[in-house]
Amino acid sequence: MRYLITGGAGFIGSNIVDELVRRGQQVAVLDDLSAGKEANLERVRSKITLQVGSITDLAAVEEATRAADYVIHLAARTSVPKSVIDPLETNRVNVDGTLNVLVAARDARVRRVVYAASSSAYGETAVLPKIEAMPAEPISPYGVTKYVGELYAQVFGRVYGLENVSLRYFNVFGPRQDPTSQYSGVLSRFMLALIQGMPLTIYGDGQQSRDFTYVENVVDQTLRACEASGPSGKVFNGGTGARITLNQVVRLLEGIVGKKISVTYEPPRSGDIRDSQADISLAQKVLGYSPRVMFEEGLRRTWEWYKGAYDGKSL
Repeated sequence: MRYLITGGAGFIGSNIVDELVRRGQQVAVLDDLSAGKEANLERVRSKITLQVGSITDLAAVEEATRAADYVIHLAARTSVPKSVIDPLETNRVNVDGTLNVLVAARDARVRRVVYAASSSAYGETAVLPKIEAMPAEPISPYGVTKYVGELYAQVFGRVYGLENVSLRYFNVFGPRQDPTSQYSGVLSRFMLALIQGMPLTIYGDGQQSRDFTYVENVVDQTLRACEASGPSGKVFNGGTGARITLNQVVRLLEGIVGKKISVTYEPPRSGDIRDSQADISLAQKVLGYSPRVMFEEGLRRTWEWYKGAYDGKSL
């Protein structure tokens, strides 16, 4: 099979590319390298096709999609705080770009599009864990754009017969997540601060909780969504079914690194959700998915990777 991965040079995308290459599949990557890095593909570069281009360019997307059997659509502007500052750019990439991907996939007659949706579509919910039947009530422009992508995918299924699956990822973390931006995932920022000997910064009181999901779990679920029979048009949560507070994360990190960790607390950021936890029963039933790596083991693996990648190196 031939797979196109949009955003394939990014954190999640490059991990999916590695697994597809390991399985002997043909892989093409479309990435504008605004967040992704060619270095993430270094180990498999000779075995894949990399096209540098943006999903906002329909011609580039059409070129990349030719001959694809499956499209895994990950390319996006992924920051909640940045979407609050610049909603127009987030909409341009996440909505217009996703529409381009769906049009190109329809015209290329691909077998299925798997879309990287987001748990941010739920917004704040009084009930946990969050289940797919809950109404979408996003509280950030980013959440709105990711939810619109789900709706577009489903409409393309109804109108054009394009098979589609949307995966609402919950706070993915692991090797290759870039820690150098203020908009990066919180765990990658924690890792960098530890390496630099700086206090960890938490926005809020640290009691906010997340269903942190190690990237290996997301890779497994995403490829199951490509291959499973009968999931077209459905939305699935992509998490572990558990949650942990940021203060608890700090305590676990202290055990892993073997020292007391200093923390600085800042005011909460606009658009951030207080608590998040996935109900994964639908994904278990339809996709046969269960998390392979639980949080503490994933955190340990992630720390070891960041130490090797960043300790003693200039950023």
